[in-house]
Amino acid sequence: MNYKNGGDVLPPNLLRELQKYIQGELIYIPKENKERASWGEQSGTKKFLQDRNYEIFSLYKQGYCFKDLADKYCLSVDSIKKITIKFKKSF
Repeated sequence: MNYKNGGDVLPPNLLRELQKYIQGELIYIPKENKERASWGEQSGTKKFLQDRNYEIFSLYKQGYCFKDLADKYCLSVDSIKKITIKFKKSF
């Protein structure tokens, strides 16, 4: 994230209005909701987890037990159960 000087990017009247509320401090101005990426989209984390969870479900369908999957993926047995239940509902 790059910081910009408000005096360089804002119209003078807007700058004066903002200075009534905050002066000399950092302020974050978020993007509009329609332009925001959802969690994990930019970093690839979302796709990574979707692929991992699909792989877990596929192995479960092949007969792997919850305990073995939990050990293989360093997750709790409860997490493995939640992943498989979620996939069962979507198919």
